[in-house]
Amino acid sequence: MAKKTKMEAPNEGLAYITSGFNNTIISLTNNNGDVICRGSPGMAGFKGGRRSTPYASSQAATQAGAKALALGLKEVDVFVKGPGSGRDSAVKALRNAGLRVKSITDITPIPHNGCRPKGKRRI
Repeated sequence: MAKKTKMEAPNEGLAYITSGFNNTIISLTNNNGDVICRGSPGMAGFKGGRRSTPYASSQAATQAGAKALALGLKEVDVFVKGPGSGRDSAVKALRNAGLRVKSITDITPIPHNGCRPKGKRRI
């Protein structure tokens, strides 16, 4: 089996922040979409209900941003997805970690009229 080589990050890349009601996941990728590093509140040491807090997501984003900065990533385009409370604090933490945020895009899926409703009850 071939030895794994450490991936060297380019100057610019993408940051995907997926924020649910119970957790926040941060993935930093290059422009092709290959993951350079990732972070979550569980990896930052938070367990249970504390993972859903904005503070936990900011700590996770800070750790992921610091790892990416050490690998050579400097600028990111941020894509935010989901309704969770850790969205804004994760973006701020990436900026405070030393990454330059070029743009912020919300890619939360929104239903256009949703599913077909159940048929009405017949008497």
